[in-house]
This record gives sequence, C-alpha cells and structure tokens, in this order.
Amino acid sequence: MMTLILFGLFFVLVFLNVPIAISLGLAATAGLLYGQFPLSVIPSILYSGTAKFALLAIPFFILAGSIMEYAGISRRLINFANACVGHRKGGLMAVVVLVACFFAAISGSGPATVAAIGPILIPAMAKAGYGKDMPAALVSASGAIGIIIPPSIAYVVYASCTDVSVGALFTAGIIPGILVGVAYYAAAAWDSRGNKEIIPQPKMPMKDRLLAFKDAFWGLLTPVIILGGIYAGIFTPTEAAGIAVIYGLVVGIFIYREIKLKDLYHIFIESAVSSATVMFIIAAAAVFAWILTTSQIASQLSQMVLAVSDNKYIILLLINIIFLIAGCFLDANSAFYILLPIMVPVLNAIDVSLVHAGIFLTVNMAIGQITPPVGINLYVGCNVAEIPVANICKKIVPFLIAGIVALLLLTFIPQISMFLPELIGQV
Repeated sequence: MMTLILFGLFFVLVFLNVPIAISLGLAATAGLLYGQFPLSVIPSILYSGTAKFALLAIPFFILAGSIMEYAGISRRLINFANACVGHRKGGLMAVVVLVACFFAAISGSGPATVAAIGPILIPAMAKAGYGKDMPAALVSASGAIGIIIPPSIAYVVYASCTDVSVGALFTAGIIPGILVGVAYYAAAAWDSRGNKEIIPQPKMPMKDRLLAFKDAFWGLLTPVIILGGIYAGIFTPTEAAGIAVIYGLVVGIFIYREIKLKDLYHIFIESAVSSATVMFIIAAAAVFAWILTTSQIASQLSQMVLAVSDNKYIILLLINIIFLIAGCFLDANSAFYILLPIMVPVLNAIDVSLVHAGIFLTVNMAIGQITPPVGINLYVGCNVAEIPVANICKKIVPFLIAGIVALLLLTFIPQISMFLPELIGQV
C-alpha cells in the first residue's frame, strides 16, 4: 500500500502538471503520514540530503554556464566551428554537434545548451535551406549531449546518490558524449539526404579561420581548464566549478568585455533561481528516497527486478526501459533520487560497475529530454525556432533511434565508458 501511495500520488500529481519538487514533497509527506513516521524527521533528511560537498558544484556550474552565455562564448564557438567545417557537405549539421559538445563542456545542462546555440544556428540553417523543423530537432537532440559530456550536473547528482567518484564519472563521460554526438550527426545526415534545397556554405580562407580561432580561443580554453585541472589532480570537481565561475568572469568582463557590471545582477538572479529549483527537487527527492529505503520498499522492488530473469543482459535491458520511461516525464535529478535506491542493489547483484551504470543511465535521461510529448529540450528548441512542438515530432524520430543505438552500445560494451577511467587509474 505504501508503494501505491508514494508512486501513485507522485505520478498523478506529475500528470496534473504539478511541479516535480512539489509532487515529490506531497507524495513523500503522504508516505510519512501513512507509515506513521514522525514529521520531525523531515528537517534532518532535507539537511542530510543537500549538505553534501559534491552538490556544491551544481550552483557553480549553473552560474558558470550563465556567465559564459552572457560573455558571448557560444557565438564565438559557432563562428569558429563554421569556419572549420561549415563549407563541407552537411557542414552546418556538424557545426551544431561540435558546438553542442563544446558548450556542454561548459554548461553541464541540456536546456541551457539548446538555449545558447539555438538562436544562432536554427536561423542560419533555415537560411541555408534546411527549413526550421530539422534544425530545431537537431539542436534539441544535440543539446541533450549537455548532460553526457562532463562537467555534468546529472553526474554530480548521480555521484551524491551512489557515493562514486565525480571525477571518474567525468572521465567516463567523454567518449560516450562524443559517440552520441556522432550518432546524432549521422541521423541528421541521413534525414537530410536528397534535400536539393540545401545551399553550400562558402569555404573561408585560412586567414579568416585563424581569426575565428583567435576570437574563440578563450572559450575553447574553458573545458581544458575545468577538465584538465580535475584530471591532473589540481582541484576537485567542486573546486573546478568555482574556478569556472572566476575564469568566466575574467573572460567576460576583461577580455571579451561583453559583460557589464549591470549584467551581473541578472546573471546571479537567473543562476540563483535555477540552482534553487534543482536543490528543491533534490531535497524533496531525498525525503522520498528515505521512505523507500526505511520502509524496505526499495529492497522489495530490487528483488522483483532481479526475479524477472537470471540473465544479466535481460536485467540491463529492463533497467534501460525503466529509465527511458522515467526520462520521458522526469529530469535526471528526480529520476536518480527516486530510482537509484532500487536499482543500485540490482546493479551490484549483476556485477555492473556503478561508474559504467552512471553513464548509460545518464544517456537514458538525455534521450528522455528529446522524447515527445514531455521532452524539455523539444520545447526549448521549438520556442527558439518559433514552431509548434508537433512540427518536429516526426523529425526527432531519427535522433531517438540513433540515441537508443548508442545507448545499447554503451550498455553492453562497458569498455567504451570505462577505458579512460581505467587508463588513468580512477577505478
């Protein structure tokens, strides 16, 4: 009965468009009352669920992403990528994927990546003969790479739920992020085959390419500093987030000179609202997860999953299906806190590395961001392109197929994710 109350009430509230954090909080409160737990435990759970050093990286990465956007880094990255590959056949599609990968290494957020690159690239692709529907779908899909390529807020949340190394997750996410990017580019190229309206871009002379590189240099250096510092052991992922903020302010105010002092107020307010939203979800989800664990519901559900089959690969497929469905309705932060208390014992029982699992489960969440009718990236992309969501539902299908193919490869070939962490001795 407790399971029905927790999950039933939660999903009813979600379907009624009640915000995720409030849905989690109300469902958890109902569970506490039904289980006759003292409500006095709520403050301590809220505190213990959010007072984790790793989670301190979340507001800093959100702030860093906002600063980079105001600093004009996304525009410079687009200009540089366009100068390098824009003239090739399907070059603008490659530009979208390349810039999404670079910006993902700055923002750590899917919707933020779409919002940063969409206003420039969607009109440019429409002008080049691609129309608006396919570019909106491509930008929305490529934006989902934002939670796969490190630094990723989703990895930080996953690490806080499972006590694995954030640095190991960041390292493990590099190759999978590139793989998903290549898969999305292939899907876009396949969808655009035979489109005779596409206008080839002129090839830029080497001088212009060098100028574009010079202009984008400080932006290109951002992920090098963030990830290089982490992998070299100079600072932790949480400290790297703070370094990213300072670096972004220096670049935006003193080098590019696009951030004015009056802009800082808006940057801090936007980042504070976004950070508060994420932390509110994490706090409410912590109470929900505590009830699952304390009531032995998580253990019972884990045993139910393991009872489905003795075959490890069948269990992995089932886990992927569960997270794919969850990703259609929930963000990664909520899904991880709700489902990981159930799935971590299952993963341990079938001898799957939690670092490896963190990657393919995050890819599930990324696919969820572009799955109609709820995928948040679709709404951001359509808002930028000024088209209804229904227009790109058909165009997003090739990207969903490509994402699922990449997901299966990452799930069943763990070496793709684990090669780099094992190479540098993080696992």
